[in-house]
Amino acid sequence: MTKKSEFYTLKGYDLKDKKLMTYAMEDYLEMIYRIFCQQKSIHVKEIAKELNVSIPSASKMMRKLKSKKLITFEKYGEIRLLEKGKKTGTFLLWRHQVLTEFFRALNGKHFTLKQVERIEHFIDFETLKNLERLTKTLLKKNKNNLPK
Repeated sequence: MTKKSEFYTLKGYDLKDKKLMTYAMEDYLEMIYRIFCQQKSIHVKEIAKELNVSIPSASKMMRKLKSKKLITFEKYGEIRLLEKGKKTGTFLLWRHQVLTEFFRALNGKHFTLKQVERIEHFIDFETLKNLERLTKTLLKKNKNNLPK
């Protein structure tokens, strides 16, 4: 009997891991949570503007997020995060921040948003925790090596 390969396509890994949210859902929920942290009141128009998508596309995604019990949403109404949405949004924003700080520490310059946005969907919790620790070490080392 031939041993099964450990390799999959990107889609194959997603299916194997039974991913509950698509990458787009993650992006929308992260943005909803970002806005929630600043102003509490959220509308589809704001989400569409921030993510550079059409209002109908954003509305369609709100219905998907509602079906996953992450938000409440009524057409032309306010978007409200449910407890599961807040918890997931907290993680998604933390993940983004960890990667942003890591690239800043690594490159010694402003991070590239596009790079973070692409990578964040493919990194696991354990790796993020390790990157967070490594970043603190890098930042401490860089601070100690600065001329006085």
